[in-house]
Amino acid sequence: MEDLESVKSGNKNSSTSGGGLSRDIKAFLRKFVDSDVLKGKLVNWLEDITRDDAKWMFDAPFELVDLQKFDYALEGVPFEQLIRMPCSVYESTSSSVEATAYLALEDFLHASVNGLWKAFWDPESKLLPFYVSSIHGKNLRFYQAEEAIANGKLEKLRASAIMVKNRRHLRGKWDDIVELALLLPDIGSFHSINGDFTPPVSVISEAIFFAVRVLLARSISRSDIHLSSTSVFVLLVASKYGAVMKLEGDLDLLEVNLNSVYESVAAWVKNHSRISISHFDQIWNKFGNANWGDIGTVQALYATYYSMIQYAGLPKYTIEDLAADHSSRLQERRNQRQMENSIVNSTRVLKLQHRAATSEIVEVKEESFKVCSSKPLTLDIGSNLSIEDSKYQKGYCIDEILSEGEIVYYIASSVDDPRQTFFLYVGSNPTQLETSWEDMRSWYQVQRQTKVLSAITQKGVSSKYIPEIAVSGRIVHPGHCRKQAPGGNCEYPWCGTPVLLTSPVGMSLPNLVKSGSFGSDEAIRCCHDCLSALSSIASSGIRHGDIRPENIIHITSFTSQPYYILTGWGHAILDERDHHTVLNLHFSSTSTLQEGKLCAASDAESLIYVLYFSYGGDVPMLDSVEDALKWRETAWSKRLIQQKLGDISAVLKAFADYVDSLCATPYPIDYNIWLRRLRREIVDGDSSSHLE
Repeated sequence: MEDLESVKSGNKNSSTSGGGLSRDIKAFLRKFVDSDVLKGKLVNWLEDITRDDAKWMFDAPFELVDLQKFDYALEGVPFEQLIRMPCSVYESTSSSVEATAYLALEDFLHASVNGLWKAFWDPESKLLPFYVSSIHGKNLRFYQAEEAIANGKLEKLRASAIMVKNRRHLRGKWDDIVELALLLPDIGSFHSINGDFTPPVSVISEAIFFAVRVLLARSISRSDIHLSSTSVFVLLVASKYGAVMKLEGDLDLLEVNLNSVYESVAAWVKNHSRISISHFDQIWNKFGNANWGDIGTVQALYATYYSMIQYAGLPKYTIEDLAADHSSRLQERRNQRQMENSIVNSTRVLKLQHRAATSEIVEVKEESFKVCSSKPLTLDIGSNLSIEDSKYQKGYCIDEILSEGEIVYYIASSVDDPRQTFFLYVGSNPTQLETSWEDMRSWYQVQRQTKVLSAITQKGVSSKYIPEIAVSGRIVHPGHCRKQAPGGNCEYPWCGTPVLLTSPVGMSLPNLVKSGSFGSDEAIRCCHDCLSALSSIASSGIRHGDIRPENIIHITSFTSQPYYILTGWGHAILDERDHHTVLNLHFSSTSTLQEGKLCAASDAESLIYVLYFSYGGDVPMLDSVEDALKWRETAWSKRLIQQKLGDISAVLKAFADYVDSLCATPYPIDYNIWLRRLRREIVDGDSSSHLE
């Protein structure tokens, strides 16, 4: 039932839409206090969604590959040991179990935010800018769980939250909430939860209620800290298990009607929000400590990590920075195991010789203790590969090995027709028992890039400035294959390795610059062709996300003028739910560095940096995201970029000014007008006239 204030205002007609005035939303938030009323408005809708028990009806908030990358980054992070979990095996009474549950939840949240802050933002920090509190009673005030329990208010605790420290409001305000955590009711009855467990409708509606309150509070906050008003994470905790719910949506589409608060929110949730919920996985073990390396804990930490970014911005050390040490840690563990095995083996041999009771001194050969370590597989020039896809099997020969930064790929020609050449990207070997960080890079290079290029084709996009998939398949070997089943692999080292072949083939931009062939005409043509590629995918909602010199290829042809193509589509964004953005201190856009996501003009901004550096712009030494943002601010404000591109063409200088006005804004690029202007600047190699 709605609160008394809402009933008294029944004769007033205060309805606004499209965001409304701040005071209207503030009044709206005051009336939005009863989760049971919202549940009544959503129950039928949620029951329809969750009716099919055989199928999980919600999208996951994160992709598995991103969790795996995050897991690599967390390998060296020392999280605190915990002694309490939500359902203790040593407790007997329901009240003590529930008290322990709230205390354990606060312990977990504090250990999570403390460990992440020291690992990614400030390792030397002694003062944490966050604290953990719990939401209490119908008035939705904030108390420490321990304080509420001591005052006999256990039954009125409703949720816990990670909050930003606020000197003006020590108890905390709703716009101080960074992340919520909701403890499922009747905690003692959830001992048999597994990954297929679907949370009750009442729990989902309660989580939605709290999430919407947080978004509303953030939208009218006067704090200097601007947390996102479009998305919020809620941890759902039951017994030893947990899941992550993400609610996102545009509050500008909420009809702020003070006479029908709950109806307005229910309509917004149904029509303008997106709810994603992960599967339930174990967080705590039987001894009460969190399994920091299990997927249940990793996905909870990943949600906390993104919530902290909303407050603190991108961290000093990125996920890629910490994950890059995975391979060295992996090799160190292998060496340690080899040493331990050698010691064990040598001890066994010595014992055996002692039992032989012989007077001879037996020499034990050192070679017997050596442990063979697998060498990394390599492809050499002249190597022949047999590759099969869904249609046929063909042979290819390695003609050239290319290395651009951390990426290694090849130029290969068809054995049947050597005139046909392709870029060959080779994935990770499926026979490896442990995945390395290099394998993650190859996954983006092969599987992810294949997915993106296929999606571009499926959306009907056709452009000469975007590479085409020639073959997407896997390596097989000549002769009889001893794989046990179709799709399996045998002992042949390369058997089953995924590969991608694309065309056309040309010279990368860094090599073109080194050769001295990247003049003003080429810079204008490069800008035009890359913009043309971006224009062709813009209407489909796809963004490249990784524009840098190594991903721009110069193509020469006997039948047409030279042109450029954009490669490296592994980190492209297909829709708003994608989290494949990659950071590059020199070439990433401002919004990518600040918020970890692309805006409409991000690719064009990255292209400006490519042209600036490739045409002789001073390359700064950048060691952190803060350095990169500071350099961008200085370069744009002093017009260093515009001046350098002005040396090439007045059109490029004007385009740089145009992009500068759109940096970190939602406004899209008007590709058509700039393509027309650049086309008029391109010099025809045959007639030395301008193309119209």
